[in-house]
Amino acid sequence: MGMFARAGAAGVRGDARRGTMDEALRIESFQNRVGEIFRLVAPGGTELVLRLSEVTPLSPATSPPGSPRSPFTLLFHGPPTPWVSQATHRLEHAGLGSLELFLVPLGPDAAGMRYEAVFT
Repeated sequence: MGMFARAGAAGVRGDARRGTMDEALRIESFQNRVGEIFRLVAPGGTELVLRLSEVTPLSPATSPPGSPRSPFTLLFHGPPTPWVSQATHRLEHAGLGSLELFLVPLGPDAAGMRYEAVFT
């Protein structure tokens, strides 16, 4: 599956307008959004359009004990260039608002540069 980016409570923040981080960052919040656009604002103001390509549940064994959510991954596709490095990036979505996600570039495929976020 590639390199994992562990996104825990300290590494991911939801939009305060949308309720708690927990509510905004559950697998159910993303499952019906495959194919939708997320705008990434990179340092320096460069904006990339990312498409949510996959939402994949993970084994509960990958979550820390007492985790408030079921673990899952998000796979995004963006343009082949420019691309952003592994870091916490702000993404904007029409329905979810502003999210800060730790993204890992996995390399390109036929659809563009792949980015992964892992939630445990």
